[in-house]
Amino acid sequence: MISRRQFLRFLAGLGAFSASTTAYGFGVEPVLRLRVARYDLTPPQWPADFQLKIAVVADLHACDPWMSLERIEAIVERTNALNSDIIVMLGDYVAGHRHVTRYIPASEWAPVLAGLKAPLGVHAILGNHDYWDDKIVQRQGHGLIVARRALEAAGIPVYENDAKRLTKAGRPFWLAGLGDQLAYLPARRFRPIKHIGVDDLAATLGKVTDDAPVVLLAHEPDVAMRVPARVALQLSGHTHGGQVRLFGWSPVMPSRYGEKFAYGHMRENCDVIVSGGLGCSIMPFRLGVPPEIVLVTLGKPNPVVS
Repeated sequence: MISRRQFLRFLAGLGAFSASTTAYGFGVEPVLRLRVARYDLTPPQWPADFQLKIAVVADLHACDPWMSLERIEAIVERTNALNSDIIVMLGDYVAGHRHVTRYIPASEWAPVLAGLKAPLGVHAILGNHDYWDDKIVQRQGHGLIVARRALEAAGIPVYENDAKRLTKAGRPFWLAGLGDQLAYLPARRFRPIKHIGVDDLAATLGKVTDDAPVVLLAHEPDVAMRVPARVALQLSGHTHGGQVRLFGWSPVMPSRYGEKFAYGHMRENCDVIVSGGLGCSIMPFRLGVPPEIVLVTLGKPNPVVS
């Protein structure tokens, strides 16, 4: 039987563990850690001998002190060092919570992201927080949001229900970008709306005009349930892997499908990869899902014949 002294020691140890875990979740994992999550796969719709390396930057949530301009510069440098063929950004560039010392305006973070470089370029979509942050567009129910204008001014194309045909060494593929699925959710505070999203999957894929493989960028992963097998790969963010993830489980998940599209690689009609993202939403706290850049390698290189 446990003694009173042993019980008090246990409580003291539990308190110390809780305090250290809290300190780690607020002060270490969100701001000091940065990893590269690597995925090597060849979806059925992707030519096995066509290698394409895609670097993925998702959910920055720029703000001081958690995602400072200096930290974004470090992320840019680390991403460029991966030597990918193409870099894609999956939205949510603006702050996602109020626990900040300064909101970093788009006019400051967008030029830093312009430092990203890849042979096939840097391509972006928008996220729900990018829309929610623009109160004028929210009130009007339409318009180009501040984040989009800043990215395009920095020379980064933004895809909203659009697709572009790209080639690597003469091999074509399509990069498609879906409009955000939760763009006008907070707009109910301002005016009644008929649609909360600006996404149009049919129109987006309707711009694909040949049988070259398709990579789809979609900020929220839930659309995977509707994505046809015509798409080889869907890349998404938004969930932050739950932001707190222990033993493969997260207590809170911003998805109608719960853990189904929480984090990592899964397959529906197409392969889906959900990034754990880089910044924080709701609270500046991460535990068990450190900030990450994703590097996806599709296919394999052609063998060298001598």
